[in-house]
Amino acid sequence: MSTYQIRIVGTGLLFLFTFVSGFWLSRSGKPFNVIVLTIHKLISLAAAVLLGITIYQINQVAALSTIELTAGVVTGLFFLDAIVSGGLLSIGKPMPAAISTMHRVTPFLTVVSTAVTLYLLV
Repeated sequence: MSTYQIRIVGTGLLFLFTFVSGFWLSRSGKPFNVIVLTIHKLISLAAAVLLGITIYQINQVAALSTIELTAGVVTGLFFLDAIVSGGLLSIGKPMPAAISTMHRVTPFLTVVSTAVTLYLLV
C-alpha cells in the first residue's frame, strides 16, 4: 500500500471511530462522560487533520484542479460545522433544536464530501 492509500484507510477508520463514539455519547445522555467526549473530539480532530495533510501533500505533488479544490473546501466547511455544532452541544446549556439536528446531519455530509474529495484526488 502506498502512503496515500494508508492515509485514506486511516481517515476512514477515524471516521468510523468518530461515529461509534458519537453514538455512544448520544445513547449515554447528558451530562456527557468527559472521557468519551474527549476521545470523540480528539478522533474527529485527527480525521480532519489527516485529511487536510493528505490534501495539502497531494497539492504539493500536482496542483489541484478547481473541482478538487472546491471539494476540499466544502469538506473542510462540513468538518468545521460538525465541530462547532458538537462543541455547542457539549457545553451543557440548552441549545436550539436546529443545532442538534445540524450535528446529526453534518457528520454524514462530511463523510460523503470526504469520500467524493478522496475519490477526486485518487
